[in-house]
Amino acid sequence: MFEGFDPVLLARLQFAFTVSFHIIFPAFTIGLASYLAVLEAMWLITGRQVFMATFRFWVAIFALVFGMGVVSGLTMSYEFGTNWSVFADKAGPVVGPLMGYEVLSAFFLEAGFLGIMLFGLNRVGRGLHMAATAMVAVGTLFSAFWILSVNSWMQTPAGYAVNDQGQFVPADWWAVIFNPSFPYRLVHMVLAAYLTTAFVVGAVGAFHVLRDRQNASARLMFSMALWMGALVAPIQIAAGDLHGLNTLEHQPAKIAALEGHFDSPPAGEASPLILFGIPDMAAGAMRYALEIPHLGSLILTHTWDGQIKGLDQFPREDWPNVDIVFWSFRIMVALGFAMFGVGLWSLYRRWRGSIYQDRWLQRAMVAMGPAGFVAVLAGWITTEVGRQPYTVYGLLRTAESHAPIAAEAVGWSLTAYVVVYFLLFGAGTFYILRLMGRPPTGLEGPERGQPQRAAGITPAPAIDSDATTRGGGRTGHRAQPAE
Repeated sequence: MFEGFDPVLLARLQFAFTVSFHIIFPAFTIGLASYLAVLEAMWLITGRQVFMATFRFWVAIFALVFGMGVVSGLTMSYEFGTNWSVFADKAGPVVGPLMGYEVLSAFFLEAGFLGIMLFGLNRVGRGLHMAATAMVAVGTLFSAFWILSVNSWMQTPAGYAVNDQGQFVPADWWAVIFNPSFPYRLVHMVLAAYLTTAFVVGAVGAFHVLRDRQNASARLMFSMALWMGALVAPIQIAAGDLHGLNTLEHQPAKIAALEGHFDSPPAGEASPLILFGIPDMAAGAMRYALEIPHLGSLILTHTWDGQIKGLDQFPREDWPNVDIVFWSFRIMVALGFAMFGVGLWSLYRRWRGSIYQDRWLQRAMVAMGPAGFVAVLAGWITTEVGRQPYTVYGLLRTAESHAPIAAEAVGWSLTAYVVVYFLLFGAGTFYILRLMGRPPTGLEGPERGQPQRAAGITPAPAIDSDATTRGGGRTGHRAQPAE
């Protein structure tokens, strides 16, 4: 069935499929773990039940997403051995320890405290439970740190030497870990995870506000998510600009491909910004280009007449796939500015005091719920396809990294992955959506709707099935609306 197929292409498709499934789960858990920590901290500080009710709503979803993320990522470690054994041999002395550090410092931290976060409030007390939730959040950030360090080293290798067997070996661990692109890519990815989570939380909150405007927990989700979008989206745009400047310095061919510049501008002329067009790699030209003069130079060099190298300055065999990276980059940027636009819209409505009355804003937030996931995938595709034809940029080609394995074997394992992943994670995603569709509960009396004087609120202690009847003391707080 797979006779005549290129085994390298099949192996690339297999890894792309599994990593695309996998990345959406960590992108969600990184942001959601921090959100849970904020909710619990606010509950401890204010005593307001709405924070714990919202915590309970999301912590079950977090547990499911975390488990699915772990399972979806297991197969990639096997693919290194089965499909990419040459890469594992050549780059293993550098990549292997970094991935090991991720397990030791991040996964163990997350897994060790997850059980306490889920079931331990009435067993360890509020303070220690808060510490466990914080440790889970820190663990997700550690995981991002090490995985981004590995991938950034593959993009901008540094601190290595080559031994007699042709292997990359660490010569300076600090240079390996903090390679030239790592700080930019770490910030960009973590902010992307926070925005992804914000728009999922905001979409769920908006969905329930549309159904019941007085649901305090839904109002809290909606409002907090819009604050995150309004504040973080412009920071992400600035971080993306800095990341682009770093990429221009270290991977100029990638920049030329994602900007659609096949030809370098004549001496003394600026580079335009190509908004849209149809790349023609065979002819080495951009068809039907819609350009803005000078803007490409202004964005990438921060000068009016700065010049950007075109792909004509690089060997043809070193070109990335322009068709893919040109459009994936534009999808990512468009969604980023859409998030920024929703954030500005929310600030205007907040200023007018009508954030919960604007049904169109709520509908827009529901529609933007998946936007973060799509933007993360588009950004990841831009990064990884733009690195081609190398696995270790400029040093080890993808065609030289593949194991001596037949196309038939790779093709059938790819087929099995597709079937199992869609069945398993499709069912898991369906169940998560069902959980999101259930109205947040656990709020009593004055926490619901407009502010009232509360005789006393019993904060829900969380997570356990009988949590509404155990723990929690009465407080003297005035119940506030969930803004």
